[in-house]
Amino acid sequence: MQKTLKKYFLVFTLPTLAAFAFAFIIPFVQGLYLSFCEFTTVDNATFVGFDNYIKAFGSGQGFLYSLGFTAAFTVVCVITINLIAFTIALLLTRKIKGTNIFRTVFFLPNLIGGIVLGYTWQQMINAVLYKYGTTIVSNPKYGFIGLVLLMNWQMVGYMMIIYIAGLQNVPTDLIEAARIDGATSWQTLIKVKIPMVMSSITICMFLTLSNSFKLFDQNKALTNGAPMDKTRMLALNIYDTFYSKTGYEGVGQAKAVVFFIIVALIALLQLSATRSKEVEQ
Repeated sequence: MQKTLKKYFLVFTLPTLAAFAFAFIIPFVQGLYLSFCEFTTVDNATFVGFDNYIKAFGSGQGFLYSLGFTAAFTVVCVITINLIAFTIALLLTRKIKGTNIFRTVFFLPNLIGGIVLGYTWQQMINAVLYKYGTTIVSNPKYGFIGLVLLMNWQMVGYMMIIYIAGLQNVPTDLIEAARIDGATSWQTLIKVKIPMVMSSITICMFLTLSNSFKLFDQNKALTNGAPMDKTRMLALNIYDTFYSKTGYEGVGQAKAVVFFIIVALIALLQLSATRSKEVEQ
């Protein structure tokens, strides 16, 4: 059986590989080339070397500011989402009546589209801020807090489901042994449960980090970068450069390549750090 699988491995994987190459690898290589070109359409691209990358980091592009804003937003979201999701998961694995209803309620926001969430939260936050004579786009702090609240509300339920699955797989005999040895609930959590769910933590950290860093639709709907581009994240910065400035398509493409490299490096570092702890366990 194994020999047959090895013999026809390429035959079975070829359709998937072909689709992956057509939908991802070829466009990515073409996009990488276009980042070194000046163009308005793919057919009239003119090679300009590193000019696009130099312009991308220019003072008038706001790329570095957007990078700092996105990094701060990502750090806050990764911490808050995972802490809240893990806490809720702990509460919902204590055999309390109605836990399935709570799981469904917490998970539902993840099914709503980002644009819808953005406009919904904009109305909700502005309804509160109007009482104080202001709006979410009047102060960058309000926009930052609004984005964090929106991201938490959308993703906590999804991460909670992953944590619940991990906690339910922790052997009960280990927990009982810890209690017999006199371990407190806090010690059991730190020494037994968390080490046993490191694989779930790895997945949740990766998902929250990558989704927060590349956030676009919620950012555009909630603040659209206002006020004065102070809440404009990297993905929105790239979009605005590519579609709002004629002749800057190459600069937008260069920003997209840098953006991809940053996200890939951060994701790889995070996976390496969390997976190393899985191995140690």
